[in-house]
Amino acid sequence: MSVEERPIRVVIAKPGLDGHDRGAKVIARALRDAGCEVIYTGLHQTPVAIAATAVQEDADVIGISILSGAHLTLFPELLNELAAAGAADIVVFGGGIIPEADIPVLKSAGVAEIFTPGTTTQSVVDWVNEHVSVRR
Repeated sequence: MSVEERPIRVVIAKPGLDGHDRGAKVIARALRDAGCEVIYTGLHQTPVAIAATAVQEDADVIGISILSGAHLTLFPELLNELAAAGAADIVVFGGGIIPEADIPVLKSAGVAEIFTPGTTTQSVVDWVNEHVSVRR
């Protein structure tokens, strides 16, 4: 299968010490059901490990679920790791308990989108399909 024909490849990750992954699993399932190839990394991942997985799996996009309040630390660390690995073109989005006031800060740092509680899975699927292209 050529790159042009393959589905969007998504890494879904739960960084930090937060052990609540139901939302991440729901999004992973919705994206998989919509035709994306999804790699779920599991709980307690570091930004280094998430970036390494994304590079190894040739991911087009990374979705991060953060409920711990560490979003202002974990997102920039992930973006720095991707840049250091030469993979700054991988789109990063996130969701979880992220205060509205922090969303512009994260977007200015390079996070493409933040989904807050109450966002429908279809909204996430639609956003990924509209804003993420297969990396070449």
